[in-house]
Amino acid sequence: MQSEKVIAEPVILSSEFTHSYEKNSDAVINSEELQELRERFQYRFSAEAGTERLHTGSADVDFIFDKMSELSFEKAFALLQQVVVTHKDDSNFPAETMDKIERMLEGEERYGADHDVYQFDVRAEATLIHYFSPYPEVRSITDPYDDPTAPVETFRAYLLGVIWTILATGVNQFFTTRMPAITITSAVVQVLLYPCGKAMELLPDWGFTFRGQRYSLNPCPWSIKEQMFVTIMVNVTMAGTWVTQYNVMTQKLPMYYNQNWVGYGYQFLQSFSTQLFGFGFAGVLRRWVIYPVKAIWPTILPTIALNRALLAPEKKRSINGWTISRYRFFLVVFVAMFIYFWFPDYVFNALSTFNWLTWIAPNNYNLAAITGSVLGLGLSPITTFDWNVINITWVPPLALPFYSLFNQYIGMLISFFIIIAVNWTNYKWTAYIPINTNLIVDNEGNPYNVTQVLTNDLLDLGKYNSYSPPYWSAGNLVVYGSILATYPMAIIYVILREWRPIAAAFRDFWVSLRNRGKSAYESFGDPLSMMMAKYKEVPDWWYLCIVLISFVFGIISIEIYPTNVGVWGFVIIILLNAVFLIPIMLIYATTGFNLGLNVLAEMLAGYFFPGNGTANLILKCYGYNIDGQAESFVSDQKMAHYSKIPPRAVFRGQLIATIIQVIVCIGVVNWQIYHVPDLCVPDQPDKFTCPSLSTIYSASVMWGVLGPKRLFGGLYPILQWCFLIGALIAPVFWYAQKKFPKLFANWNPILITGGMSNWAPYNLSYFTPGFYMSLFFMYYIKRRYIEWWEKYVYLLSASMTAAVAFAAIIIFFAVQYKSVALNWWGNNVIYAGIDGGNGRQTLFSMPAQGYFGLPFGQFP
Repeated sequence: MQSEKVIAEPVILSSEFTHSYEKNSDAVINSEELQELRERFQYRFSAEAGTERLHTGSADVDFIFDKMSELSFEKAFALLQQVVVTHKDDSNFPAETMDKIERMLEGEERYGADHDVYQFDVRAEATLIHYFSPYPEVRSITDPYDDPTAPVETFRAYLLGVIWTILATGVNQFFTTRMPAITITSAVVQVLLYPCGKAMELLPDWGFTFRGQRYSLNPCPWSIKEQMFVTIMVNVTMAGTWVTQYNVMTQKLPMYYNQNWVGYGYQFLQSFSTQLFGFGFAGVLRRWVIYPVKAIWPTILPTIALNRALLAPEKKRSINGWTISRYRFFLVVFVAMFIYFWFPDYVFNALSTFNWLTWIAPNNYNLAAITGSVLGLGLSPITTFDWNVINITWVPPLALPFYSLFNQYIGMLISFFIIIAVNWTNYKWTAYIPINTNLIVDNEGNPYNVTQVLTNDLLDLGKYNSYSPPYWSAGNLVVYGSILATYPMAIIYVILREWRPIAAAFRDFWVSLRNRGKSAYESFGDPLSMMMAKYKEVPDWWYLCIVLISFVFGIISIEIYPTNVGVWGFVIIILLNAVFLIPIMLIYATTGFNLGLNVLAEMLAGYFFPGNGTANLILKCYGYNIDGQAESFVSDQKMAHYSKIPPRAVFRGQLIATIIQVIVCIGVVNWQIYHVPDLCVPDQPDKFTCPSLSTIYSASVMWGVLGPKRLFGGLYPILQWCFLIGALIAPVFWYAQKKFPKLFANWNPILITGGMSNWAPYNLSYFTPGFYMSLFFMYYIKRRYIEWWEKYVYLLSASMTAAVAFAAIIIFFAVQYKSVALNWWGNNVIYAGIDGGNGRQTLFSMPAQGYFGLPFGQFP
């Protein structure tokens, strides 16, 4: 890419615009000088501020330049002072921009420019931040203005929304049990939705007028707001329904709990309760994680970028030497990745799992444990050439800010050495267990057979004492330790850093309940909120009613069915969600890191109902899925906020999609249970082996059947101290950031410990290539070629992800489903030797006594 800057073609200004600028300037200037100022304005933003969006059409330039003409130097200076106060500790705010603003505030001499240039730059910078957005990421996918008359809830939008919600829900639910799973992602739906929307333009313009507004089958060309509205509806299906994906099968299938009472009534009550709880909580959270400017939600930006590429008009221009349009760029990358993905996924699997260091000495355990991508910890400079591996679901490298992924990667490096120390010192018998497995094993190293300790689905102490406790690997120990430390750390750290806006939002929420006519947007003065204030807001009591209905459904489901779950335990888990919801959402909204409550919920459930695996399953579902669904709903509502979709339209669309999702999921999961042969059996011929269900079941046994008292009291007492460690780290880190802001500005303890939980069965081989991608695109390119970054990077991520999803589905049905395998070295070398499961998988061999761990008679 070329480094020279390109000034956009000047746009002729109207006489009213010229008069406005002259009236508000310090000196009257002629038209030539005004044109020169405009060119400097365009050059200034393209070169430094990172607003490629300003150059896609004259409307953006006119809008922002007009705002600058109305802004006095004194007000601009005051606005920049406020920017420093608001964003001083904001890791997402560009550091270069903050340094420049601080120099501006120190005066002309410190800034290093003459009087006219200095005043111009102060006003320009303040205008950009105050009337558009402080973040280049947001400026790249939004407009600084809105058209409230643009159609959104059209007949064709609802029709396509319902159709694609049914299709995406059905496919994703069906393939959840497959290893690996196949998912219709949001990017795939967007690509397919676009031609469907264009086809709708062939409908006749038939309609009617009601209360002064016309409703038609085909009111206008397929619009970006309609596309975003349908995308938001379909996105409801992306997070899935925990009840149908995990609980129903785990409770009903004979190899698990084999509970025949789990019928349609129970499934509907549980599914609607858990899904709608998240929907209701999401609406309540708006003031904390949607309206605030700092809540940028980095993970949703590629979705908006893709829709803009498909529908938003753009003016052809040179950006760092690139003139290719967004849509053409998307198509080129999509086709290239679609063709290429056949190689790592089918033709040459070693490109996906590139464990090349283990090929040097396949039977060397130490080498496999340290560098292996399958068995080991994955320490290698080059680990994959597969975008599906690089773009790991919860740490997407071209969506998260670089500092977020960097902190998590540092956490993985720290925990890498901890895992080695734990395993090589044989701490808690981990040397007898594969170093990074996520399975629990018995004292002979075999997968733990929970049926040997159960009677009527409850713990039988006699059977347990004659069999074995379950044991964790070194990787799993570190994972659970870091998760337990993160919970208190998240609460304390977020409250210390954000207590003022949190308290203000609570006050505003209380006022809104007392004054139903008050708009929630009134408390936020940013441009997006001011534009959204034109639309009718969804009253808070609507969402609170949904929360109440969900609560009633939940109570009915656990009371009329033999769950053995006390209402008091259910209430505590709901309150747990309420306590953690705001800190978790604030972390996710600013960093893209998802902190789930699954471990905390199953641990508390184990204390409440010891020996009861079913109760553990149900309360874990509420403990995790409510927050998980809330995150999904909130992120979609933030997309609507960026795209200026009316809030009540979003409410209706998400509610309809949720109802459809539950009905479809229940239908699909029951069809699978009764019609898929050998479902969840390890050698199921079509790969429906249910790996996630095995993990969920094992966790319910570990935390529910055996219980946290035995885990903390006898097996792994060190884990209980992790809560205290996390609670102590949070204030220390917060104080260090307050005392040394420059040194600790981009460090986040929650992200570091979050990175430490990315093991078992994942390892560094899944994260190292993503770190490279983030370093290059989200750090280097973003700083050196900001315009190119804004126009193409999110689109690059979306196009590659969409291509992989399309290719994976076609490969599955064309060759994998028909068991057409390629048997050659490039596909077999991955599994040769110890890393592939051949040979000794543990550091120590089994002791002479035939078992390891606690002696019989001393089990906790």
